[in-house]
Formats: sequence, structure tokens, C-alpha cells
Amino acid sequence: MKGAAPGGRTPTLEMVAAAAGVSRATVSRVVNGSTSVAPEAAAAVHAAVEALNYVPNRMARSLASRRTDVIALIVPESTSTVFADPFFAPVVRGVARALSDTDYTLNLLIASESRPEKTRRYLLGGNVDGALVVSHHASDHSYLGLGDTLPIVFGGRPVNPELADAWFVDVDNRASARLATEHLLARGRTRIATIAGRQDMPAGIDRLEGWRDALGAAGAPADRVEFGDFTQASGAAAMERLLAATESTGAATGTGLDGVFVANDQMAAGAIRTLLSHGLSVPGDVAVVGYDDDTFAATITPPLTTVHQPSAELGAQMAQVLVRRLAGDTPPHRTLIPTHLVERDSS
Repeated sequence: MKGAAPGGRTPTLEMVAAAAGVSRATVSRVVNGSTSVAPEAAAAVHAAVEALNYVPNRMARSLASRRTDVIALIVPESTSTVFADPFFAPVVRGVARALSDTDYTLNLLIASESRPEKTRRYLLGGNVDGALVVSHHASDHSYLGLGDTLPIVFGGRPVNPELADAWFVDVDNRASARLATEHLLARGRTRIATIAGRQDMPAGIDRLEGWRDALGAAGAPADRVEFGDFTQASGAAAMERLLAATESTGAATGTGLDGVFVANDQMAAGAIRTLLSHGLSVPGDVAVVGYDDDTFAATITPPLTTVHQPSAELGAQMAQVLVRRLAGDTPPHRTLIPTHLVERDSS
């Protein structure tokens, strides 16, 4: 029967060599991808591998080559955040898609909140060939100095200045936030607030700056800012604070604002919920633009105008950059993926 070794034993390199009529070294070269073997001998080895259903011993290869053929995708967030935020699933799909035609296995690691050194020990313990890090924070020092011994690619521009030379894949958060705010200005909105994201993360920092850029160029005030943590609840609470602050000024409109740029779609969904609960219409009284174009954008009422961030493509390109580095190539340190505005009914 095909795939059955003599005596029912697991096929070995020696069995393949005997079946192919070649040496053990020749079999080793063929299964490791060498092109120095004569075509006839290589064909005999491949036939024997198929007949015996031989699978190379990954552990033995790892010990010999000091390679694991494993890439870690590290998410330094809480487990609840990873499984609740729709940003992460397409990133993982993109990474998996890019690695599907390689020999690398993907290892998803949700980094420990209380013991970051645990992640660092794992990465330095010879368990992986390289790492992808997504959704990192300025306070996370787990990756400082690792680049000298372990290839790392970040999803998003690292905030820490000690990682200024790191490889990363990102979108131009600042330019696309400016585009979103300019869309509100083009709709005739002149009192535009923002609900900004966390300021220890590049997306939070850069999207706030993009909002300021657009209002500054238009000569409009950029003094209505509240902050959230990228969750729906924080967006709702931030919108409450914006309404309370503007109502206290005695503005004739009752809100003192007519547009809001929100740093992600989850917070935008919360902000819209708050506006509607106050009897305000969207976009009639207040137009809202979000960021991400995730599952929240098309399912909330009204459907959300938002910046489309290609999360799956971000994951795929992160993996491609890392694979190139592991192959000895020198890809650019900075890879930016284009975004575009998706217009729906909220603006």
C-alpha cells in the first residue's frame, strides 16, 4: 500500500535512499531544495518520497540548520481586545495567505500583559525564525534590542525612537485622516470635532495630526478634541463629553459642532449612538466619518462614511517583508499601503 514503510514503521531518510538507489546525502540535498543533484537522481528521490509518504523530520532539520520554519505573529493586547476588535482577524488572514506558499508555519502569540519578559524569552529562545508585531504601544519595550538577533517586522510605525530603524508596514494615517476631515469640510461642515485614539499608538497619534492638518489649512478651529481607546464604549463616552462641552458654551445650534472625525469605526459607532440618544440626526445635525471600514461601518445606522484600511493586505505585506529578510534580501524599512474614502450615509 502506498505510504506504508516495511513493517509499518515511519519512513526514514535511509528508507527513501534505499528505494531511490541513491545515498542518504543525496536524499537530504533533494528534500532540502538543493539544485546540485542530477535530474535523474532527483526524480528517483521524489518518486521514493511519494511512494513511502516520507515527511522530513522538522526537528532534526531545525537542529542541523538552526532554523525552525516558524514565524510568530505577536499581538500585545488583552485576549478580550483581540477577539472583539474586527481589525485583527483580516490581519491574521493576510499573514496566513502570504505564508501559505512557503515552508513557514504561523504561530499566533497574544503577548502577556502582566509578564512581558515572558514574550521576550520566548522570542530569544530559538523557537521562531522571525516575528511580526501588530498593535504595539510606546510603553512596550519587549522588542528593544531584539532586532540585532531576530528579524522583526512591525504592523504600524513604531512610536519608540529606539525602533526608528525598524522594518514596518503601515498606511499613511496622517494623510488619510486629513482626507477624511477634508471630506467633512467639503460637505460644508465648519465646526468639526474629533474623537482621537490612544496617544501611545501610531494610529492614534497620526490620525489626530491629520485632523489638525486639514482644519489648519482651512483656517478652521481645531479645539474640539476628546480621546478614546478604540472601543465602542469609549467613543460613546467621548461623544457625551463633546456634547457637554459645546452645550455649556451656549451655542445656538445646541451642539456647537456639525461634524466629527473619529479615529476608528468602533468609536464612531459609539459616537453615533450617543448623538441619536440626544435627539440629533446623523448626518443632518452632525456628520460623522470613521476609519478602518470594518464590520461596524456597513452595519450601523446610518451606514458609516469611513477610510478604508486594507487590513488583510497589511498582514500579507508584513509577512512578505519578513520572508524576504529571512531569505537574505534587504527590503525597504518602510512600506506604505494606499487607503481610500468610502462614502456612505453618515456624512
